Amino acid sequence: MKGLLFALKSGFGWLSAIPVGISMEGVEALMNHVYVFPLVGLVLGAILGTVSYIALQAFPASLVAVVVIVAIYWLCGINHIDGLADFADGVIAHGTREKKIAAMKDVYMGTGGGLYIVVLILATFAVLSSLPERLLPLALLTAEVSAKEAMISFAAFSSSLQKGFGQIMIQRTDKGQFLLGLVISAVICSLALGALGLAILAAAQLAALYLVWVSKRNFGGATGDGIGATNEIARVTALAAALALGGVLPWTLW
Repeated sequence: MKGLLFALKSGFGWLSAIPVGISMEGVEALMNHVYVFPLVGLVLGAILGTVSYIALQAFPASLVAVVVIVAIYWLCGINHIDGLADFADGVIAHGTREKKIAAMKDVYMGTGGGLYIVVLILATFAVLSSLPERLLPLALLTAEVSAKEAMISFAAFSSSLQKGFGQIMIQRTDKGQFLLGLVISAVICSLALGALGLAILAAAQLAALYLVWVSKRNFGGATGDGIGATNEIARVTALAAALALGGVLPWTLW
């Protein structure tokens, strides 16, 4: 139990900007309990949902969307969106796999990375400003849980390409960790939004599996940048699923 709680604390250090601190011992504990990612997502999503609920009392939908986007990157940090930028630079680069990997590893952001970030922010803004007010807080919660499980999915079904923290997660995340995380995520999402919550989770997992294929096709394997990109893309995919299916699927289990 002590190791599990240490892993959970380290998860906040790994996945958010909350100043809990993280050490190599914490990384080791977290990699042994990667399935706690959705629990971290639950807390982060609950905070974002609360922010959205408060903002809805004072602002129109467009300003609420801006407030939530700012809150996402204030709370979760920019490491994952930076991973998306690097991943996009590699995907868009022309030439051999070696050239694509070199573009991904380049410390300077290219046109591809900038374009992907702009599109992601615009898509997030569009979805957030369009979601029904009564759905938005719980949609944010389920989206964050789903995005964290998507990171596990990406790691579990990928092969490691290079050394680094991403390699540690990819090598240590097996199908058992994936399934346990999926069960935890399914319970949370179904309790939050019933059948709709499960559909949101499924959409995020499909996004993760698609990115596994994209990463393998372009680079021959996966890196930490792919894990970060998965978090960002899975979040907006989950929110888009909430918008698309919110009027079709029941929000409760009863």
